Amino acid sequence: MLLCLSFVSPEMRGGRDIKADQRNSGSDSEEMGLLTTVVAVAAGAGGTVVLAPVVLGAVGFTSVGIAAGSYAAGMMSTAAIANGGGVAAGSLVSVLTSAGMGGLGTAATATLATVGGSVGAAVAALI
Repeated sequence: MLLCLSFVSPEMRGGRDIKADQRNSGSDSEEMGLLTTVVAVAAGAGGTVVLAPVVLGAVGFTSVGIAAGSYAAGMMSTAAIANGGGVAAGSLVSVLTSAGMGGLGTAATATLATVGGSVGAAVAALI
């Protein structure tokens, strides 16, 4: 009798096919995980590139130079004191001033997108 029941499908025995349920639920969660990751990476990359000029302007790196009394002015003052009166070429202050005045170049945009996408992927892994 037991041997005969093993050849009958679970539906015919009145039960459920647990293995089929596990296979189906696994693929759905994997698809949602992939979708979440793709959305988080795209949002991180796009958001970083779009918000970078806004943040630069908010801290004082504007299109006409460094705004007086801003956080950027404090950075410039600190850098000038540390370097004996001038801001060194290639320093963080000079790079951010250039980005604020002229916008982000291709390399800077690609770097920001990469960093933002990586942060988005890390956040998706935590979800």
